Order: sequence, then structure tokens, then C-alpha cells
Amino acid sequence: MTSQTRLETDSLRRLEELRRTFDKLRAERIRAEGEVERLARELEEAKALAKAELGTDDEAEIRALIEAATAQNAKLVEEFDAALRDVETNLRQLGEER
Repeated sequence: MTSQTRLETDSLRRLEELRRTFDKLRAERIRAEGEVERLARELEEAKALAKAELGTDDEAEIRALIEAATAQNAKLVEEFDAALRDVETNLRQLGEER
């Protein structure tokens, strides 16, 4: 085999490898573009839902709402705990009176 033929064979082999790589990357790009479109739709749907349910789609406002709800829940748990302790104390006192 001459060096020119070998060079052509090597070049053809390389081109075939590069074509496979190109095809693979093109397919990945197409999948990625589809994924971006899907995620953009999901984001818009989530924003619409947040706006409908919370009155806002602003992330900072939603975070503040969550923090306020978390603080309120903690306060209610403490109040419930105190009420249960009061009931328990009252029951114990009633038992001691008998």
C-alpha cells in the first residue's frame, strides 16, 4: 500500500469516526432543545399555579410566605403542646382528688 493510499484510508476512517461523533452530538442537541422547551412550559405552568394559589409567582415573596407559614406552624404546635399539658395536669389533679 502506498503512503498516499494509507493516508486516504486513515482520513476516511477518521472522517467516519467524526461523522458518528457529529451525529451523536446532533442527537444530544435535539434532545436538549426538547428538554429546554418542556422545562420552560413546566416553569410557566408552575408560575401560573403559584400566581393562582399564592397570589404571586415571585420567588422571594413565595419564600417569605413559606417562612411565615413555618413560623405560624411552630407557634401552633407550641400552643397545642401547652394545651395538652394543661389537660394532662387537670386530669392528674382530678385523679388525686378522688
